[in-house]
Amino acid sequence: METALSTPHNIQICEVTCDSFRIAWDMTPEDTAKATHFFIDLSRKEGGDPNRFKHRDVPTKLVAKAVPLPMAVRGHWFLSPRTEYCVAVQTAVRQADGEYLVSEWSRVVEFCTGDYAMDHLKQLLGKAKGSAGRLLKFSVFYRNQHPEYFQCVRTECGGLMRPAMKDNSGSHGSPINSKLQGVFLSCNTEFDTGLPPNDSPYGPLRFQIPAGNLLKRNTNLYFADFYCMYTAYHYVVLVLAPAGSEGDNFCCSSLPLLDLTANPFLTYIPPQRQGEESLFCHASDVILEVLYTEPIHLEQGSVVKICGHHQMSQTTANAKKDPSCKVCNISVGR
Repeated sequence: METALSTPHNIQICEVTCDSFRIAWDMTPEDTAKATHFFIDLSRKEGGDPNRFKHRDVPTKLVAKAVPLPMAVRGHWFLSPRTEYCVAVQTAVRQADGEYLVSEWSRVVEFCTGDYAMDHLKQLLGKAKGSAGRLLKFSVFYRNQHPEYFQCVRTECGGLMRPAMKDNSGSHGSPINSKLQGVFLSCNTEFDTGLPPNDSPYGPLRFQIPAGNLLKRNTNLYFADFYCMYTAYHYVVLVLAPAGSEGDNFCCSSLPLLDLTANPFLTYIPPQRQGEESLFCHASDVILEVLYTEPIHLEQGSVVKICGHHQMSQTTANAKKDPSCKVCNISVGR
């Protein structure tokens, strides 16, 4: 009769990405020689069910032929970026009758998958380019808020709109979520007027600043995200960072750099001749969310009251993208 297999121990997780990882464990030389299969039970951390695993002799979720360790586990169909998982392993020997002799489950190990890598962001960028539409001229960046916000900026912050941490809205794997600080600005305009829309879901006051104060030669532009929230329209998140700044140093290793003068989302064309003005354009068919990584003083622009309908919408803080949208999802999780 076949001798029992020992329980795998010293589980090690390494080379974790947004949709893959490698796993290894220790087992006796005898078990290493005779094991024919590995069973991997992988589940999201939430739930905390102590009976997470099925009956000990029923393989769950992943069954793999025994290979040298560490073993690669990958696949966007069950792994998502920035997600905590629990994993346990079981070794097995397939017998002549097709049944398995199995070990006990190892202890449960927890780990978290990573952000989108540069290759994944370039896939997302490719999708975003297809939805950008034509370029329209604009002249100001703006930020709509309620009166209490601007009062706080004046009295508590010395007139500075200070960078705040980016929340977890949008794509789950975007590297800037909860890691990069900035001031969110808009630049979209109305087709018929070329001006910012009068309506705002954020408040009746608007800070607006000439585009040239922020978008200039020594500023770098990065692509950060492309998403929708169960709506027909899509959002593109861009980061504006002065060259050499702390925000720029973060972005240059984490996000695709865009050419300021030639990209489908937000462009700056410097004057070509004396007396000409700079030309600024934005994409017409997506909503641009521009994260500027430095403080902005109110004195650099003006705060004006806007007339229009200002019904406050439900907050988009930490709102996730639609995982079923074929326009803005890539095959590495959501």
